[in-house]
Amino acid sequence: MSERGQKLPERMDDTRFEELYAAYATDVLRMCCFYLKDRQKAEDVTQDVFVKLITSNPVLEPGKEKAWLLRVALNRCRDLWRSAWLKRVVLGSAAMERKSAPEMLNAAVERREMLEAIGKLKPDYREVILLHYYQGQEIRDIAQILGAPEGTVASRLSRGRKLLGAILKETWELSDTEE
Repeated sequence: MSERGQKLPERMDDTRFEELYAAYATDVLRMCCFYLKDRQKAEDVTQDVFVKLITSNPVLEPGKEKAWLLRVALNRCRDLWRSAWLKRVVLGSAAMERKSAPEMLNAAVERREMLEAIGKLKPDYREVILLHYYQGQEIRDIAQILGAPEGTVASRLSRGRKLLGAILKETWELSDTEE
């Protein structure tokens, strides 16, 4: 405890690392999967994030650990997304679409369309959409993760939703005309 009675940030040890991994590895992996749309790359990034955690031994404030992990993951995902190699890769898997029940097929198609639409957004909008809707982060937490003002995050979220709606509307209109 500090002189003011506040809990001091903890240094990383094996037990603390294991606790953080158990608590947040799934969230980091899920966010990376949504961002990269490639499970193997997402697993690699998740591993990189936790290797960085143990090797850099950051002093993390209690309650801010997830924000640090997601910030590192986002930065690594951005690096991969920008790489020329990834842009040439055809993302997605037809195997995910093979479902027997019509309801499951419709859900898979809608999910694929949503992820494709999110993927079409500029990174600034894509990141806030993923963090807010898929990670359940509040605007203030996203602002901390991205190092941006809350107003900027709120604006990006609002604009991102509008752009996402327009992309989905166009997708659905095109699919209606093809039938």
